[in-house]
Amino acid sequence: MAAATWCYRGDSEAEQPALLVRFSNGRLQHSDSLQFTVYRNKDKAHPRKKHRRILVSETERLSYVGNNFSSGVLKCNSLCRYFVGVLDKDSGQMEVHNAEIFNMQPLLSDNLIADDSREYQNKSYREKMDLCIEAFGTSKQKRALSTRRLNAVGSDVVSTAVSKAAASVIDAKGVTALIQDVTQEDTQNISPFLPPCNEDAEKPEHVYKFEDILSPAEYEALRVPAAAFVNITAEELAKKTEEKSHCSFVLEQLKLLPDDGKSRDHRARCLWFLDTLVKFSCLKMIRKKHPMGPDCPHTISRKLMKNFTSLTYNKGSVQNFISASMKAKITAYVIALALHINSFQTDLTVLQNDLKLPESRVLDIARAMRLRISNAKGLPGLQEDQKHKLGRLSLPLPVQKAAEGRRKRRRIT
Repeated sequence: MAAATWCYRGDSEAEQPALLVRFSNGRLQHSDSLQFTVYRNKDKAHPRKKHRRILVSETERLSYVGNNFSSGVLKCNSLCRYFVGVLDKDSGQMEVHNAEIFNMQPLLSDNLIADDSREYQNKSYREKMDLCIEAFGTSKQKRALSTRRLNAVGSDVVSTAVSKAAASVIDAKGVTALIQDVTQEDTQNISPFLPPCNEDAEKPEHVYKFEDILSPAEYEALRVPAAAFVNITAEELAKKTEEKSHCSFVLEQLKLLPDDGKSRDHRARCLWFLDTLVKFSCLKMIRKKHPMGPDCPHTISRKLMKNFTSLTYNKGSVQNFISASMKAKITAYVIALALHINSFQTDLTVLQNDLKLPESRVLDIARAMRLRISNAKGLPGLQEDQKHKLGRLSLPLPVQKAAEGRRKRRRIT
């Protein structure tokens, strides 16, 4: 509130309460020579502002200021009422008036001379508003101003510290080394969620070992549910394709099941688990104990919940949910399993459509898994005009590179 909104009370407002003063630093010895000036708020329509007053007094040594609206106002004014009696000695009658007590505090300043107007005009709008808040603002406005100034100081300190730290790191490590670190950063963000990789493998099948994807106990548990794939007929496959009861990758691979009994059973188990992973990745919050239904073996359900979900506290209880990082982990395991099914070459675009992910995300994960990416056409599972991305795992493994076209980092949670 600017000082211009206050004016002198004058004698015409006799209905206003009488003003009683008390000085916070002691008693006056000569009160007759002391003069007071009262200022009131011009906003008479506002129910609270119209009662605001500022009382000013000056002595030879100090200036005193009191008001009835700041945080330091006396609480007795709101707890009780005060009255002043004026005795007429001639008539012997007394008039009683409402009164209000003001606590006068000394105004201490190193420079009581008015500021240079030119210096004030050079201040910004924000600085002028801050001066008004300091003088006439409410308690809430003053707290906000103090907090903003503290935050500004904290930001300057942090910025200075970061600048010094960055300069020391650049001097110690060098610009070239820092660029190499940034180049590998995206891959390092994904790598904790990839299957264990054996970089010294002599064969492609040993890079991502099948036992790291499915343990012997889990592989054995898939025998019963995968029997439906082993014994599937052409009519049943046509019906499943029409109903889209399984992902596109699995439906295409079911058409290519080998005739050999052992190989057919192995391929069926891998396809059943891959289809389960794809369906599981489409969930968000796991609300059931067996989210994949009663046909899913208990060992597989436990593997899904333990390895591919995160814990969160929701509505008073701990629940499992599939976060972005877990989605990336499922995608990596799906790609690794598809490589074992397809002789270590797979159509990444088909998997991308099944997993409902952006192409850039799937390609980032494939590159982090050290796959060589190439273009292809005419493969099953997509429209004819849709481009395919093939991922091939071959030795020697390519050097890890950062994802192309990525400018903004995204933290995996």
